[in-house]
Amino acid sequence: MRDHEVSVVIPVYRGARTLEPLLAEIAVLAEGATSTDGHRWRVVETVLVFDHGSDGSDAVIRRLAEQYDFVRPVWLSRNFGQHSATLAGMSATTAEWIATIDEDGQHDPALIGALLDAALARSAPLVYARPTNAPPHGWLRNSASRAAKRVVAGLLPGAGSPQFQSFRLMTGEIGRSVAGYAGPNVYLDVALGWVVPRVATADVRLREEGAPSGYSLGRLIGHFWRLVLSSGTRGLRIVSVIGAVTALAGFALALLFIVQRLIGVDLPEGWTSTMVVLLVATGFILMSLGVVAEYLGMAVNMAMGRPAYLTLADPENGPLGRARSQAAPRGGDDLSDRRGTRAP
Repeated sequence: MRDHEVSVVIPVYRGARTLEPLLAEIAVLAEGATSTDGHRWRVVETVLVFDHGSDGSDAVIRRLAEQYDFVRPVWLSRNFGQHSATLAGMSATTAEWIATIDEDGQHDPALIGALLDAALARSAPLVYARPTNAPPHGWLRNSASRAAKRVVAGLLPGAGSPQFQSFRLMTGEIGRSVAGYAGPNVYLDVALGWVVPRVATADVRLREEGAPSGYSLGRLIGHFWRLVLSSGTRGLRIVSVIGAVTALAGFALALLFIVQRLIGVDLPEGWTSTMVVLLVATGFILMSLGVVAEYLGMAVNMAMGRPAYLTLADPENGPLGRARSQAAPRGGDDLSDRRGTRAP
């Protein structure tokens, strides 16, 4: 039974202090490893994407490329941000699986095996790490991150944004396809959600960061705003619904005032007509803005590169299908019987 081959992608911004110990851990996995469920896997390449940090990470990347034959540097022309750097790294991979981890050491590369187990057990082409402990950040940042993901979860039907994590495993075919069509401002996990039929999670424990985070408050807000803008047109539809409700409330209020006038209720002069006109006019304005915004949203989706479809090879010939064919002879232990044991 041949090993599952994994490409590891690491976007590098401030990794001068953490890359060497992290690559030493990955070097062990390049010799091969066995997951908890007994699946053999190994790291066949590690793509280090230099995103123009200012701490001398480029020199460390060059040194690691000379030291390890499985290290492949990718040099960006300027700083593009974590998601764009990750996409660039994904496009440079060759293996049947792609794992993305952070440069700061909080993601234990040995736990890629846990993500692989979840992918094979659930026949899921995309798996996110689900931390069992609080992320190694301050209380305020962790709380803001959870709140932001819950807000966006309402704008992303079925995408499951609360499980978004930079520690993820996906099939190489899907990862490279997404890297090929995603636009410059798209949020990576939203782009994956456009085409992935099934997403799984795997419990992992995060380690302490080996270096301070490169995200300032401004960068974190920009990160969240990109997620909102990439999340589709549901927010625009909410504007249309509010407009329709406001217009209906104006008509209902007009009927109420007419009835009150007929039964002799004394109403302030001019107030009734002002309220009715205000509600109806505001409602129609919001509805019109919502319609215009829908057309704008379609243009935005095209600009972000959202595909009308994505063709893949026969899944039975890929890593998920190979896992099913290898599991079947063991007394009928079909993967579908184990799906209920994994968190969706």
